[in-house]
Amino acid sequence: MKQPSTNSTDPSRTLCPALPADTSPEAARIERLALERLGPQGRAKLTFELIEQLRMIVEAGVRARHPEYSPQQVRLARNRLWWGDDLFRQVYPGVEIET
Repeated sequence: MKQPSTNSTDPSRTLCPALPADTSPEAARIERLALERLGPQGRAKLTFELIEQLRMIVEAGVRARHPEYSPQQVRLARNRLWWGDDLFRQVYPGVEIET
């Protein structure tokens, strides 16, 4: 099995500089083709599905750390994690919630 290149002069990196070090150019090509086949609407749908899955995972983590939280407190903690402390405090001034 070919080991991922960590050499910044690897020619495969010049074609797709965002290619993760553990992804072969062939695997990236197949993924790109699959995403192209989805079309814009399919890619948008996939994006929203992934966002929803992430929301559920983050909220499950909050519930695991704070089983006493109400659904509203879980949402507040999720928002604080997603937005960061500065934006959270601007949106919810005076609200203190542990994540």
